Parts: sequence; C-alpha cells; structure tokens
Amino acid sequence: MARKDKKTLPASGAGIVRFFNDDTAGMKISPNQVVIGTIIIALICIALRFTVNVGY
Repeated sequence: MARKDKKTLPASGAGIVRFFNDDTAGMKISPNQVVIGTIIIALICIALRFTVNVGY
C-alpha cells in the first residue's frame, strides 16, 4: 500500500531536464558587460592593426 505522505518529483521526459541554480564562487558579470568588453577588445585590435608598423 502506498504511503500518502511520500513526495514524488514530476516525471521528466521529451528532453526536458531539471536545472538547479548553483551559486559558485567567482566573478559574476552580466551579458551587457560581456558585449561591451568584446566591443572594446575589437576596437583595440582594429586600432593596433592600423597603427603598428611591422615592416610589411
């Protein structure tokens, strides 16, 4: 006979995966900061490409 107080998780299927947020140590940056950082690095690379003379 099944116990009434037993808690069960819903069945998962069809590629649905349960995801638990884990707080991990380290830097936390927002997606906006990633985009801005990428743009800044790209601009630095472009500026260096046209200013550095490597003798070619």
